[in-house]
Amino acid sequence: MIKYLMHQKNPASHYIYIDLLIDDVKSEFLHLQLSAWRPGRYELGNFAKNIKRVDVVNEKNETVNYTKLNKDLWKLHTKGCRSVKVTYSYYAVELNAGACYADSSQMYVNPVHCCMAVEGRTTEQHQLELNVPDNYKIATSMVVDNKTLIAQNFEELVDSPFFAAAHIQSDFYEIDSIKFHLHFVGECKPDFEKIKTDFSSFTRKQIGFWGGCPVNDYHFLFQVLPNKFYHGVEHQKNTVIAIGPGYAINSGSTYEDLLGVSCHELFHTWNVKYIRPVEMLPYDYTKENYARTGYVYEGFTTYYGDKLLLTSQVFSLEQYFVTLQERLLKHFHNFGRYNLSVADSSWENWLDGYVPGAPYRKTNIYDEGSLIAFMLDIKIMQATNNKKFLRDVCVLLYERFGKKNTGYSEKEIIEMVNEVSQKDFNDFFKTYVYAANDYEVPLKECFEYLGIDFVKENSSHNCEHFFGFKVTDNGHFVKITLVAPYSPAWKAGLFAGDEIISVNGMMVKNNFNHWLHYFLGEEQITLTVNSNEHLKTFILQKDKKGNTYFFNPVLKAVHPKPNFEAWKIHY
Repeated sequence: MIKYLMHQKNPASHYIYIDLLIDDVKSEFLHLQLSAWRPGRYELGNFAKNIKRVDVVNEKNETVNYTKLNKDLWKLHTKGCRSVKVTYSYYAVELNAGACYADSSQMYVNPVHCCMAVEGRTTEQHQLELNVPDNYKIATSMVVDNKTLIAQNFEELVDSPFFAAAHIQSDFYEIDSIKFHLHFVGECKPDFEKIKTDFSSFTRKQIGFWGGCPVNDYHFLFQVLPNKFYHGVEHQKNTVIAIGPGYAINSGSTYEDLLGVSCHELFHTWNVKYIRPVEMLPYDYTKENYARTGYVYEGFTTYYGDKLLLTSQVFSLEQYFVTLQERLLKHFHNFGRYNLSVADSSWENWLDGYVPGAPYRKTNIYDEGSLIAFMLDIKIMQATNNKKFLRDVCVLLYERFGKKNTGYSEKEIIEMVNEVSQKDFNDFFKTYVYAANDYEVPLKECFEYLGIDFVKENSSHNCEHFFGFKVTDNGHFVKITLVAPYSPAWKAGLFAGDEIISVNGMMVKNNFNHWLHYFLGEEQITLTVNSNEHLKTFILQKDKKGNTYFFNPVLKAVHPKPNFEAWKIHY
């Protein structure tokens, strides 16, 4: 058995102190490996940077020497030792759905960040004992015995985050004898009856989608923030979701976000926690796990996380269209679609997947992948006279790979699509998955098949429509966030990061759009900007051709067909 003891000395410091107890030592050396990344976020996290000081002693309290072999691997010199205690502290100050956070109100831990693995002993039972106040409650998918959390092996431990806090609001609902627990930490007043009704609807739909559930107990862990926030991380028996603001948790867009991210993360229980690409089975926590199938494990999940809210009648068609339009907007406003395919972007995600990165460089596996899934769903329907769907491919993945604990390959994804559709989809994958391309033509074909009007409306922002650049408020001024290639702004020399100070000599003070509209009738616009702490003047020629550099995709189901009804009701 491997055991961890966790406590805080000064909660204000955000440090969690950890004692790792290793008994039955029989070798001259022990290797301790800290994870370099966490599943659900496909980039290196380098968690060892948060560790302050490592001390090791044996059963006689004698110092045990160690050597650090690389950034997150320690070699302990244990000759003659029967047991060792490794003591270190972890800086837990990141409050989101995937990290660790500790202060005077809670201890929130994702063990993959801070629990060292003892090489060669990861299959043993692992216990985590918490030294927390007696009035603290604990929320986790692990077995809890008083203040001790029990995992059957290291893999379960690092896949089981937990909350320990005095104020945890909890409830549960039950589907097919499976308990789904709801735990909220943070200032909020969850409407449990409303939440349980909607969660029950999409949960029941998901279990029907897959033909069963691989777990018999599941926990939604909600970290509620006072500000607007949206983040979720999947695990096999649980998910952590960071959402906010807490005062809006039961209504409006915040509640829709709560539903959307929760449905998405639950779908991951099957798709990526059980159904995994061969490159990630098993997870290698020491380095990047490169895979080109992000469009499957994140894209398919994004598509069905949205659609299952529609088919379970939790979302209306109008609400679903708003979400789908957001996916379309991100596609058509991302010029990286011309430079890197969604498959290659999945591979490159390890390099810059969660930061803006170099403009126009790559696509987003979540949004692009969801559109790939949508198109595959419709084209499979077309090929089979509405008798088969992408769902049939997902179920085959679960039956052939997920249930057998084997990983799928890129080739096998295409083969299963061909098998279900009885049609050759190799050209589709070659053109839209493995090549940098625009999806407008196949998307229009899919919408037409469903009887949905796809309309390209001009952006309501003049800077986007006429000049080809996006802005965001930055105090009195506005900052340019994106410039469309070959647009008037691009030709003038404006670029992301430039801060606009004046329009035609008029100082900008929270009124940039008003002044730009005022001068719109003139042939050119003069902007004064702060470009890397240098004042510069740019002259933008208004595009007389009326090119639409940024447009708003709008969907209207104005003449539904039987195809639409078949798609709408089928998962």
